Amino acid sequence: MVSLEKAVIARIKKGGENFEVLVDPYLARDLKEGKKVDFDELVAVEEVFHDAKKGSRASLEDLEKTFQTRDLREIIRRIVVEGDVQITSEQRKEMLEQKRRQIIEYIRRNAIDPRTKAPHTYERIEAAMDQAKVHIDIFKPVEIQAREIVKAIKSILPLKFEEMDVAIKIPPEHTGKAISSLYNFGTILKEEWQGDGSWICVIRIPAGMYGELMDLLGKVAKGEALTKVISRR
Repeated sequence: MVSLEKAVIARIKKGGENFEVLVDPYLARDLKEGKKVDFDELVAVEEVFHDAKKGSRASLEDLEKTFQTRDLREIIRRIVVEGDVQITSEQRKEMLEQKRRQIIEYIRRNAIDPRTKAPHTYERIEAAMDQAKVHIDIFKPVEIQAREIVKAIKSILPLKFEEMDVAIKIPPEHTGKAISSLYNFGTILKEEWQGDGSWICVIRIPAGMYGELMDLLGKVAKGEALTKVISRR
């Protein structure tokens, strides 16, 4: 449970009334992004207020009338998700920088230059975003914002989201470590064991991560894996 000192107010206005809850600012952000959070860690107190600073609690009757339920957890969730979270300027600055880094990294890993089929560097993407003066929303999911930002900077830095399917063959002596690593790296579409103990799979990855896949295979299969790009989409 977040302490009262570190909690911030999440607020919504419905039916002419204010409804406020005291929550952890970072978990409130995660909840607004659609992530699962530990409710006990989210709230400072499991109460809904008309005015949290004055300690003016909302009655169950008021809550039921407005939210059509007496389930406090569901009401608190709705206030956070649908309302405004009153974060401090310092928290906003920190969250904005975090989200910015996450968006740039997402674009770097998932998009490519359609001319060269290679990913752009972090620095190029960051510079293009600065030039385009893109707006970043700290409460909006990374993937949604990244795709919007790519559209905004395409005239500055050619980018395209693309996935590729790669066929891989792992020699018998490296299958143990390689298989677990590949399952954590991408989506295994097909797999098959060969008579000699080798393992064949088709993995789907963002095209921008192809270089990282090759690096991974170099480590877990000692450079002895065979690969072939079979499709891009």
